[in-house]
Amino acid sequence: MADAITSWIDRYRRAWETNDPDDIRALFTEDASYRTEPFAEPWDGHLEIVEGWLDAQDDPGSVDFEWRLLGQDGSQYFVEGVTDYHDGPTYSNLWVVVLAGDGRAEEFTEWWMEQQA
Repeated sequence: MADAITSWIDRYRRAWETNDPDDIRALFTEDASYRTEPFAEPWDGHLEIVEGWLDAQDDPGSVDFEWRLLGQDGSQYFVEGVTDYHDGPTYSNLWVVVLAGDGRAEEFTEWWMEQQA
């Protein structure tokens, strides 16, 4: 149901703005897998996900993000997004998110491509 992914993305955006480890951990199951690119080695589990997130964090308020749900297959969601950095590039995004029954992500994979000006 789209409500589940909407709630998850709302919480993801909050974590994106706060960079608070508790907000980040709350998004993922304890054994979740987070891939920053489809073929990248994943960040596995809360410790690696929080560390990886904080190493690549954005400054609060530096990004606008718009998204739409492309489709769903059971607990797997396909999300198209646009990430616009106020002082930098704009990216097209594709996210594949697998949600557990409690609304946290078990798997997250993102594709991102810089838009040409």
